[in-house]
Amino acid sequence: MCGRFALTTTAADLKEFLDTEEIPDLAPRYNIAPTQPVLIIRLRESAPSREAAHVVWGLIPPWAPDPSIGNRLINARADSAAAKPAFRHAMKRRRCLIPADGFYEWAARPGRTKQPYLIRRRDGAPFAFAGLWETWHGPNGEEIESCTILTTEPNDLLKPIHSRMPVILPREAHGQWLDTAGHSPERIQSLLQPCPAEGWEAVAISTRINSPANDDPQCQQPMSPGDLFG
Repeated sequence: MCGRFALTTTAADLKEFLDTEEIPDLAPRYNIAPTQPVLIIRLRESAPSREAAHVVWGLIPPWAPDPSIGNRLINARADSAAAKPAFRHAMKRRRCLIPADGFYEWAARPGRTKQPYLIRRRDGAPFAFAGLWETWHGPNGEEIESCTILTTEPNDLLKPIHSRMPVILPREAHGQWLDTAGHSPERIQSLLQPCPAEGWEAVAISTRINSPANDDPQCQQPMSPGDLFG
C-alpha cells in the first residue's frame, strides 16, 4: 500500500511537469497522511484542459452513507479497481494525477520496530501517482471531494521492503490516464504496472515519519549505518 508521501516541489516546477497553469502556491509537505487534503490534477468537466484541486485523501464512494468509509479506501488495487463498487465509476469517469516527490514504506524487522524508507527519484524530480477521485453528497447538503492512489506489484527496488507500491505513471502517459472519454479502463490497464527501478532509491530514515504530527525536513533525514544495523 501507499500510506504516506511527500510533496516539496515548487508550484512553478509542478506547472511545467504537469502541464497546467493552475497550481496554487504550496507549502512543502514532508509527511502527507490519509484524511488530509492533497493536491490532484484532473480534466475540467467543461473543457479538455487540466485543473488543480485539493481533495481529501481516502475515497468516499457516492453511495456511502457517511464519509467514514474513506478512511479505509486510501488505496485501490490496480488489477481489480475497475470491478469494485467503490472504484469502478471513478475508473471510468474520474481519473486524476496525484503529484509527489517521495513516498514511504515500512520493512518488517524480526523482533524490532518496522524500518521506514523514503522512496524517491535519484534526481529529486517530481512524479505522479495514478489516482481516482469522487464527489460525495451528504444528507445535509455537505459535499466532499476525495481521492485514492492505485497500487500494483512492487518493482525490484521495493520487493525487499513491501509487497505493494503505488502506480507511478510515466509523464508521456499522463494524458491517456486523464482522458476518460477516449481511453476506457480496459485500454489503460497496461499503464498500471510497476515503474522501472532504475533511477530510484530507497533511503532508510528514522521513525519520526511514523507520526503524522511530524511534518518537517527531519522526516527525511537518512539514518547512519550504525543506527540502521546497530
